Amino acid sequence: MFYFGLIIAIFITDQVTKWFVHNYMDLYQSIPLVENFFYLTYVTNDGMAFGLSLPGGQITLSVLSILMTFVLIYFFWLERMSHITIKLGLSLIIAGALGNLIDRLFAGKVVDFLHIKLGSYWEWYIFNIADTSVSIGMVLFIIHSIYFQEKINEKASI
Repeated sequence: MFYFGLIIAIFITDQVTKWFVHNYMDLYQSIPLVENFFYLTYVTNDGMAFGLSLPGGQITLSVLSILMTFVLIYFFWLERMSHITIKLGLSLIIAGALGNLIDRLFAGKVVDFLHIKLGSYWEWYIFNIADTSVSIGMVLFIIHSIYFQEKINEKASI
């Protein structure tokens, strides 16, 4: 039940923040929160992460997103008794996938607004809460693969 609540909380936070940005900022408007480091910058993305796109455009991306979300939910069900890092990772990925999927289905694009840059020297792609959730979930998978999976395999072989 905790993981379902986590998915819902992240999904709602993602959708509310996107709604505020969409309704209270102009497209391409940038507001410095920490000068020369962290900004709210309103952009939209009709592709995948990092602005990548697929042949077939929005329809292909939406269909694949729906299929992958169901695969993730099924995988979570299979892993429901697994280590906490797997369950947390899947919960974060599912929450982020749902947040961006809803945007794609209802608006045809995703609202991005979190913008990190170092003055005029370097900047990262503009992203959102859903993207952050997916990224943290993937980091948990990597941590599990490197650290915990070896220990689980060692215990199983004893």
